[in-house]
Amino acid sequence: MPWITETAASLAWPQIEELTAATLAQSRERLCAKPKRVLLLPPDITRMHSGSGRITEWLYNALANEAEVYVIPTLGQHVPHTPEENRRMFGSIPEKQILVHDWRGGCVQVGEIPADMVRETSRGAADWALPVVLNRALMEEPWDLVINIGHVVPHEVLGFANHNKNYFIGLAGKDLICTSHMMAASCGIENNLGCLTTPVRQCFNWAEEQYLSNLPDLYIQVVLARSNTGELVHTGFHAGDDLETYLTAARQSRNENITVFDEPLTKVVCVMQGDEFHSTWVANKAVYRTRMALADCGELLILAPGLTRFGEQPEVDALIRKYGYIPSQRVLELYRQNADMQDLAHGTAHLMHGTSEGRFRITYAPGHLTRADIEQVGFEYADLAAMTARYRPEACKEGWNTTADGEKFYFIPTPSAGLWSTRAKLYGR
Repeated sequence: MPWITETAASLAWPQIEELTAATLAQSRERLCAKPKRVLLLPPDITRMHSGSGRITEWLYNALANEAEVYVIPTLGQHVPHTPEENRRMFGSIPEKQILVHDWRGGCVQVGEIPADMVRETSRGAADWALPVVLNRALMEEPWDLVINIGHVVPHEVLGFANHNKNYFIGLAGKDLICTSHMMAASCGIENNLGCLTTPVRQCFNWAEEQYLSNLPDLYIQVVLARSNTGELVHTGFHAGDDLETYLTAARQSRNENITVFDEPLTKVVCVMQGDEFHSTWVANKAVYRTRMALADCGELLILAPGLTRFGEQPEVDALIRKYGYIPSQRVLELYRQNADMQDLAHGTAHLMHGTSEGRFRITYAPGHLTRADIEQVGFEYADLAAMTARYRPEACKEGWNTTADGEKFYFIPTPSAGLWSTRAKLYGR
């Protein structure tokens, strides 16, 4: 059971700080009274709006006088933070204490999730083993206390983000990231979103018990939701060291972060914030989180002022440009035939997650990519300035809005913070 669970219509920062302090006190009683080496594992800057960075800063300052404290942002294969991004995310934490996760060269294999388990949990959709390849510092250096900090929200691979996702994706090596993402994509993104335990999550839960049971670790998990005024606020704080801690947070997120419609939406407009979302690899959360709500032949318009690229690495960017966001079955056919898709299987899975399957239109209004760039990967292009002037996101409320000439659209200011679906798609699977 969770050590601490607190929910409210809004948890102000002083309450979050008190709950964090209480969690730290519990960790001294349950895990280590006087930790000398501490590892903090927050999300990366794409979760900056969650306040996880601020919690990490508080923990660092609370522990730094008595312990050697390090921070590893759980990047997965995302681009490492710049020093300026670290300052924005983690405030006063010294740059030298923030380590970079190297998903290619900085990991070690500690075990394997067997192919038979993958086959059974995925009901035959995937039939390969998942090599458990994790950050070398996590696995080989001595830690008295490991604290995971994160935001529980609907997620395309694990049903809901955070908990042991911090380890098995955020601190994973290439082989685990590739095989697990292909497993999730093969199961179907719409079968994963909003599920408390997906096939990949089942495998990760087993691997945590098998390979990480000796870590002196705990989880701090926050839930956010829209207030009556439309502001994104903290509504839940859940801390503990077991699976039920995750499930408690995920149940709250399922109740608060999923918007259900009786009828599908014909026009959705989203904003992917320019200081967080620079690639379609992460900006496509707008596609993932709205796809179950969009009508056949509907349109998703994504205003993305920070968009500069498609992939998080040059080779993945090239893969996306080469193949584009085409229907999943075609991706799987090409995957069997092409070595680059097999080598960059996480990128291949991303193509499957990001396609509309030809069912609805995806239009990007990017800050830094051209029409040719956008159309090359199978999306439609719109001019950012023109779309911003037309839809006026700064004046919109989340929900239904109308343009000056009478076009009705559904506006979502932070699609990464929730999931939108028709009742039929959410409950009929």
